[in-house]
Amino acid sequence: MTAAPRSSLPSPQGAPVAGHLGRWGKEPLTLLEEGAALGEAFELRLWRRAVVGYSTAWNRTVLGDLDTFRSRGSLSGMTPYLNGGVVMTDPPAHAERRAQLNPHFHATALAPLRERLARTVDRELPRGSFDTVAWSLRVVPALLNEAFFGGSFPPALLAHFLAPLHRPLPGPLLPRPVRFARVRRQIARRMGHAPEGALVNELAHLPGAAEEVRVSLAAGFDTTSHTLSWALWFLASHPDARNQEALPRLIKETQRLYPAGWLGSRVTSRPFTFEGRTFPRGLLVFYSPYLTHRHPDLWRNPASFEPDRFASRPPAWGYIPFAAGPRACLGMHLARMMLEVALEPFLAGTLEAVDGDPRPRTGLTLAPRGPLQVRWDPRA
Repeated sequence: MTAAPRSSLPSPQGAPVAGHLGRWGKEPLTLLEEGAALGEAFELRLWRRAVVGYSTAWNRTVLGDLDTFRSRGSLSGMTPYLNGGVVMTDPPAHAERRAQLNPHFHATALAPLRERLARTVDRELPRGSFDTVAWSLRVVPALLNEAFFGGSFPPALLAHFLAPLHRPLPGPLLPRPVRFARVRRQIARRMGHAPEGALVNELAHLPGAAEEVRVSLAAGFDTTSHTLSWALWFLASHPDARNQEALPRLIKETQRLYPAGWLGSRVTSRPFTFEGRTFPRGLLVFYSPYLTHRHPDLWRNPASFEPDRFASRPPAWGYIPFAAGPRACLGMHLARMMLEVALEPFLAGTLEAVDGDPRPRTGLTLAPRGPLQVRWDPRA
């Protein structure tokens, strides 16, 4: 089976020699949007040839076939924070590993954590005027600490471990062996010995559980904190959404407009054919929740914040804030619970947006440029 010629896909403007690499480092969202305007699949010349797609058919192809589209060699492997555990496990071992982990991260299994997480939020609640970005970066590690360790992990070490994930690139990509070793030792000490109900106790019997926990902490930190920052800003800006029934829709709409995982990648283990084009083995393949979530054929007024659009079911393979298929994010139920619990107190009293810059900036995940200043009076 032969590969399609390089000219078979459209490509946005790039430099003659460096291709798109310079623009990728400075303005990746603009580059992606330009490519999307050319077609639902387009080519980029980065450090290697890459193909980006964002249609529902593309998402189904890439996310549904784990054997062809592998994690090993993808962008996740470039950061030591995500290069391990089930995130980087490919077939045939992947299915067994997910089967071992899934029961512990199912919504039903996590439900007993909700009350403890709510108490954690209560201890961290701000008063008056505050920056949602700064507050989210503080409260999410506390929630992860409670969920995984019953609050027993040293908070300063956890904050020190997670902090680079919020920094611009290349911060999250740099190796930090001493820091990682300290965290692994602390996780191992708590396996089976944390307070009752902590996730590390439930996972202690699994081989490699400490590494899974380390990766889960990293994967759950900046994704959830950045989403929470935006969601709280939108909650302050849209008083009609400030009720318990509307809250899940507000969270979903936040994740539609600003999916923390704005881009995902795979590497092909063999040639594949998509819509009449054949692509080679070893190709770097991207899918983009950011582009899919703004596809005008899938979403009415895609650039507008309209939570009520989630009163009906979103398009299949067209809403993928936690990816989809066999590799759907293991921690999506925990992330949703943390977001709901963190936002619920702000449904009471008065909450108003003061000033801020909600435009996205790209890094390992999508984050608000910020700050996002709001004012909350719980007694009003």
